[in-house]
Amino acid sequence: MEKSLIIVESPSKAKTINKYLGKDYYVEASVGHIKNLPKSKLSVDIDKNFEVVYEPIKGKEDVLEKLRTRAAQSKQVFIATDPDREGEAIAAHIAEELRDVNKKIKRVLFHEITDNGVREGMAHPKQIDTDLVMAQQARRAMDRIVGYKVSPFVWKTVYYGLSAGRVQSVALRIICEREKAIKSFIPAEYWSITSEFQALSGETFLAKLAKISGDDPGISDETTARGFVADVEKQTYQISKVEKKPVKRNPPAPFITSTLQQEAARMLRLSAKRTMMLAQKLYEGVEIGEEGMTGLITYMRTDSTRLSEDAVKQVREYIYENYGKEYVPKELRLFKKGKASQDAHEAIRPTSIKFTPKYIKKFLEKDLYQLYELIWNRFVACQMSHAVFDQITVTVTGGEYLFRASDLVPTFRGFLQVYDDITEEKSDDGEDADPTSRLPQNLSAGQQAKLVNVLPRQHFTKPPGRFTESSLVKELETLGIGRPSTYALIVSTVVDRKYVDQKERKLYATELGMQVNSLLVKYFPNIFNVEFTARMEEELDTIASGKQEYLSVMKDFYEPFHTAVEHAVGLASKIKKSLQEEIEEKCEVCGRPMIVKWGRNGRFKACTGYPECKNTKPLDEDLLKTQHIVGVKCDLCGGDMVVKGGRFGTFLGCSNYPKCKNTRPISMGIKCPKCKEGDLIERKTKKGKRTFYGCSKYPKCDFASWDKPVNQPCTNCGSTYIVSKYSQAKGEYLLCPECKQEVLKEEIAASA
Repeated sequence: MEKSLIIVESPSKAKTINKYLGKDYYVEASVGHIKNLPKSKLSVDIDKNFEVVYEPIKGKEDVLEKLRTRAAQSKQVFIATDPDREGEAIAAHIAEELRDVNKKIKRVLFHEITDNGVREGMAHPKQIDTDLVMAQQARRAMDRIVGYKVSPFVWKTVYYGLSAGRVQSVALRIICEREKAIKSFIPAEYWSITSEFQALSGETFLAKLAKISGDDPGISDETTARGFVADVEKQTYQISKVEKKPVKRNPPAPFITSTLQQEAARMLRLSAKRTMMLAQKLYEGVEIGEEGMTGLITYMRTDSTRLSEDAVKQVREYIYENYGKEYVPKELRLFKKGKASQDAHEAIRPTSIKFTPKYIKKFLEKDLYQLYELIWNRFVACQMSHAVFDQITVTVTGGEYLFRASDLVPTFRGFLQVYDDITEEKSDDGEDADPTSRLPQNLSAGQQAKLVNVLPRQHFTKPPGRFTESSLVKELETLGIGRPSTYALIVSTVVDRKYVDQKERKLYATELGMQVNSLLVKYFPNIFNVEFTARMEEELDTIASGKQEYLSVMKDFYEPFHTAVEHAVGLASKIKKSLQEEIEEKCEVCGRPMIVKWGRNGRFKACTGYPECKNTKPLDEDLLKTQHIVGVKCDLCGGDMVVKGGRFGTFLGCSNYPKCKNTRPISMGIKCPKCKEGDLIERKTKKGKRTFYGCSKYPKCDFASWDKPVNQPCTNCGSTYIVSKYSQAKGEYLLCPECKQEVLKEEIAASA
């Protein structure tokens, strides 16, 4: 009997599918794309209706030959690449290469790699969707045109080798604008007053000053605060009102790509790129004991919160059996569709309710398991009953002062039994909240409240927080920039290009990133902006839906873009000179003036006589950074050890280099908490993208921490160190890695 051929992208996916379909099929992997745009040329013929020229990828000859051989042997070919635009484009390229050996080619979509999912896809073969292919081609064409037309402008004005991407440059602009807002921010002082009261029962509680003579307090300085404190202490207080009302909290929607990346970063500290790599494995298949290769989640590139009726039915039965009927809402939960959602796929969910985290834990490595557990918990929680709380608000009055305290007491946890997503709230200005406490029971209006203590507290308004990878993804999604398949690439690209640094999970625009962004915004204001980029995403969607043609969208994009490029390129030489800084220093080689210009390693001093004179020098401030004498002697030659910078961070190097190549890590002054022998040092990951802190005795000791250790013992459990952390809700704070006690930095400063 003749077999049919199924082509997928990855070998692991091929192995999983082969298990379900058996001996009647060959299942082969294309190992990703088989064609691409060659790097050596534009490959988009603008004069021929933006025709795109793809070429077979070098090194894929054996893969392609195997696919052709199998196709020739098969009665029919089914191309089952990922069910998105990129997958559709890969399918089209494969079909082009196989059509001369087998014309019976169909497209099948597997939204989950399970027995049912595969058989469902095979039962509904279709033709390759030309509209999706052209939408993907338009994206590639736009990106290629922008990269190949704008990057040379950046080379001519800053330095050769830089690049500018259509979407990534807008993400860079968002980061740079936040950087400017932070640097230009002027903090404003304000004060709050919290009082401690004693109820009739003897229990105490805290309440914040909310009104003075019916108006908001608005206390701007310490003198005013102290005056109010003195007056507050003179008053007699009573509880004037106690309000109690039930409030509900609904569960969050099941994961889509962006929310998965955000929560994986927040809860598991995974980068967007790492999250998607792990999710791809869970989708394609993992070896699960006797089950063999099994896909554990549905397709992970989606912007839809929709769930299948069968999946909802299964999870409601699971909730009933494991939590009780009160945890199952009377009606099915439906979630609002995002305004930009294409709703092409389901939300990200487990493929089968039988694969509980407990059941599959032993088969998965740590990160893979934690991500699966996160997806599982969110899916189960989304179909559970809401949580119910009693919101209690107590008003305490005395003289012209009104204090208010509130408490939220859970009466039914509902979905929180599975997925607790409640985080501490922050005030509108970004400040952490004032001290709070649980309210005593049996408080009632008319009771006396004895003033025990008055706690004035100084605050300063804070600048907007720096983006983290997850908050940037959220911002891009909100603005309509990019799509589920592109978020991780957008973030990793601006970091890889050294336009952005990632320190302690926060994104910092580099000096180079700020300079490149300034040029792009100034000379391409209508191209590298949020509105234009979001509109282009919508235009791509109209191609995918068949509402617009490829050519008309490309013309809409290219005409204003081309005009802007022509104008900017004509000014390139003038712009380059404007970026060079004249200094009062002569070249010690030829005597001509020196200038400051840009290069691969940042700004540096160069002779204006180039290319005749090629003398260059580091900037004075950079010289201080890399040659700062620290008073430590080299233990090999006796020379001074100096601070230097390298691929994996700063280190001590001998000042007699290259004669002496002795180096030593820079200690943070903290002994390793694990081996008690080495010192903690700052290190970089293999690719130099992220900073972490490890033991100087590595690899003998493998202690490592993403959070920066602080040389201060924990007052609660005695841990020898604590770590510095940051969150949108709390700002910067310190945390004990052992007992998890938190301390705000300003509280430490106040007690010092």
